[in-house]
Amino acid sequence: MSAKPLTLLCWNFENNGKSDPDRRRAGDELLKRLKPDILFRQELWDAGDNGGTIFNAQARTLDMQGVLGQESCTAVFYNPAKFTVVRDWSHSRGPHFVLPPTALTLKYEDAGPDALPFNAVSIHLNYASSTQRQLEAEWATTWADKGWTTSDGQRHTLPAVLAGDHNSYPTPGTPGDPTLPDLASIKNEPHRLHRSYAGPSGERVPDTRPDAAFRTAGLEDAALYWATSAHGSPTALSRTVNACDTHGPDSRVDRAYLTPELLSAVAGFDVIEVDEDVSDHHILRLTLNGERLNDILNRRTTS
Repeated sequence: MSAKPLTLLCWNFENNGKSDPDRRRAGDELLKRLKPDILFRQELWDAGDNGGTIFNAQARTLDMQGVLGQESCTAVFYNPAKFTVVRDWSHSRGPHFVLPPTALTLKYEDAGPDALPFNAVSIHLNYASSTQRQLEAEWATTWADKGWTTSDGQRHTLPAVLAGDHNSYPTPGTPGDPTLPDLASIKNEPHRLHRSYAGPSGERVPDTRPDAAFRTAGLEDAALYWATSAHGSPTALSRTVNACDTHGPDSRVDRAYLTPELLSAVAGFDVIEVDEDVSDHHILRLTLNGERLNDILNRRTTS
């Protein structure tokens, strides 16, 4: 029996439903209808209160299990029929991040007992400091370099998926990608500072350094990969945040990155727009071919 496609979603659900229980439930119901197998979430600020009451309720609504990261900044939910957690890294990288990521090593059950697991990381890079963002991006790439020892004593580097709100821009140059903002068009002066850094000449330029860090570490922007692949679509590069007077034009600040061996499993990527009354970010949807993922995770144990 062939493995079914896998749906991975990523969403910065603003303030976990803007701290409104009805809005939060509506957002969770929307996610449930999209039937995710893995869900990368950001901004769950109140979800850990009272022993995780809200977080546990959200997991029940989604029919998923999950891990809530430190300070309720991020979370990863997963379909327990497809995945199991073999390691939780969420409390091992906190000092390097203002908003700590949630990082899990997951086993894909359909791949069988001898297959490699892979890392799934939900990240939310710093909002206000480009210097801090660069540090966080560099530390986040360490999850693309984690080893795993198989039962035969062989050491392998694990595949990884890292997804979240990068509060910065992708490197320009791909047709169809939202253009970088003219910083003068960002009316909110503090935000103009937050989304830029001082270039070699001292003039401030839009911050693309986290994207450059991920690419330098060998990770690939899933949307960019799908937009430029033979079977893909340029709509993969759709905005993830709408234009506004204070923050500038449409932008693609939410991104998912994959280690290269996973690229051949990519079967689709799109952006699902949601009403701004629900959240200020749209939903990323990455589809993986389950059979290809199976092959990748098993091939690496025999190579």
